[in-house]
Amino acid sequence: MDFDDIDGATPNTVIPSVKRTRRYLTEKEVEKLMDAARKHGRHGHRDATMILIAYRHGLRASELVDLQWSQIELDSGRLHVRRAKRGTPSVHPLQGDEIRALRRLRREQEASPFVFTSERGGPMSAKAWGNHFERLGRHAGMPFQCFPHMLRHACGFALANAGHDTRALQAWLGHRNIQHTVRYTELAPDRFKLFWK
Repeated sequence: MDFDDIDGATPNTVIPSVKRTRRYLTEKEVEKLMDAARKHGRHGHRDATMILIAYRHGLRASELVDLQWSQIELDSGRLHVRRAKRGTPSVHPLQGDEIRALRRLRREQEASPFVFTSERGGPMSAKAWGNHFERLGRHAGMPFQCFPHMLRHACGFALANAGHDTRALQAWLGHRNIQHTVRYTELAPDRFKLFWK
């Protein structure tokens, strides 16, 4: 059953029985999730920053919760990305809003080697982040179930739609095999924009 097949459904209706029609989020949906994170819970800034960093850098849940301050150079604006699943590590530039969010997070939370910590000050587990992210999706009024890997896919599609070449996208996402990267460029709608002009 598709979302459009349900009578009376609006974009904000949460319908658990609807199957996922896609496995990524749009930029506007990422912003809605960040807004929901800021409004719900005691750690709104931490949660919104987690979403921002995961989205911009295409991080898997395990890479996000394992992120340590030693991987971040706030003064030079660089993030040293260590990839899971035998992915290729890389160094990414950090944007101004990311640097400001990370500086604030560092000031506000207790000292820890981990960037994103749990209630007890230790590292958050990928499972706990997944459960929390799903709840944030409901708070944001998403019409489908949200899971953290959607942020990685959102990153891939956003960069492909921006016209970045497949090899650069492969390096950004840390894919060893370019076939994993090609799916983002294959589904980029902008590659068809001049077909009828």
